[in-house]
Amino acid sequence: MKTLFLVRHAKSSWDDATLSDRERPLNERGLREVQEMGRRLAERGVKPDLVISSPAVRARATAEAIAKMLDYKRKAIVVNDRLYAARADNVFHVIQELGDKPRRVMLVGHNPEFTDLAHHFSSQIIRMPTCAIAEFTFDAMSWSEIRKTKPIAVAFDHPKKSSQRHPAHRVGPVECASAPTP
Repeated sequence: MKTLFLVRHAKSSWDDATLSDRERPLNERGLREVQEMGRRLAERGVKPDLVISSPAVRARATAEAIAKMLDYKRKAIVVNDRLYAARADNVFHVIQELGDKPRRVMLVGHNPEFTDLAHHFSSQIIRMPTCAIAEFTFDAMSWSEIRKTKPIAVAFDHPKKSSQRHPAHRVGPVECASAPTP
C-alpha cells in the first residue's frame, strides 16, 4: 500500500512587492491554516515516511509547520525544485522516482499542478484551496505503478471545512481521470 498526500501551501503574503514569487512568506491567515490542518492530520495519527517540498518559502513554511505537528524532523524534509512552477506531469515524475520503500509520502507544493494531479486521481476534486490536503491510498508496491492505478481510498480536507463535521471527507466513488499530458 502507498499513500500520497498532496498539500497545497497555506495562504501567502503579497505585502512586499520587492519579493520574488519564490520568496513570498505565509501571511497571518496562512499561519492559522497550517496550524489547523497540521492539527487535523496529527489527530488522525498521520505519520509520513517522507515529506518533499517545493523550494518556495511559503511551501517550505507549510511543510515545516505540518512536519513539526506530525513529529517529522524538519531536517528530513526534502526540497525538490521540480515542485515549483511545474506541471502535473513533472510532479508525477517526482512521485515515480520514489521507488518502493516509502509507504506514506507528503508533497507540499502549488496550484495549478496539485489540483490537476488531484483531479487525475479523483474527478470530484476540482479545486485545491490554500492548505488543502488530498490523500490517496493505492494498492501498489511501487510508486512507479500509481500513474495508471486508481486509488482505493480518497480523502480531501481544507481549512474552511468544519473539522468536527468532516474530519477528512472521503471522496467517492473513486474515479480516475486520464493522465495529464507532458
